[in-house]
Amino acid sequence: MPLLCILSMLAMLAPAAPAQAPAPTAKPKPKPAAAAVAAPKAGAARTVELTGGDDMKYSLAKIDAKRGETLHIVLKSVGTLPKVAMAHNVVVLMLGTDPIKFTQAGMSARDTDYIAPDLKGQVLAATKLAGPGETVDVTFKVPAKAGTYPYLCSFPGHFPAGMKGELVVK
Repeated sequence: MPLLCILSMLAMLAPAAPAQAPAPTAKPKPKPAAAAVAAPKAGAARTVELTGGDDMKYSLAKIDAKRGETLHIVLKSVGTLPKVAMAHNVVVLMLGTDPIKFTQAGMSARDTDYIAPDLKGQVLAATKLAGPGETVDVTFKVPAKAGTYPYLCSFPGHFPAGMKGELVVK
């Protein structure tokens, strides 16, 4: 684990290739901690709350969803390590995307929250990176196609350490 943190910090300190910033998909804002899933109002997005900490794991490894529903994913970073060494996000990938190749391609893409600009088309939804005590969120429409869509933290080293989950669409 210490080696993983050192590698993560080295990846952050390495100069990033110039890239266009992605269109804003999420905005940080403070939110109180709450239950993992909140009931939706009629026509409103269903909120799913996750936490991520220094253990590099999400509080939920599986999110069930209905085809076409609107989800609002809220991620609260509950760790204590500095953001430069231990930031977290949630990136939901399109069906069929290889998460290993996706995270490897983004390891030096610091300016785009470790999402390789040329793979942006494989992202269904993504939050910004959150440091200790910060909360980020994203709202998106669940695809109409049933299947298992991977979600992960794109910060270097976090996916292989187990910071991942599945959005199961039925």
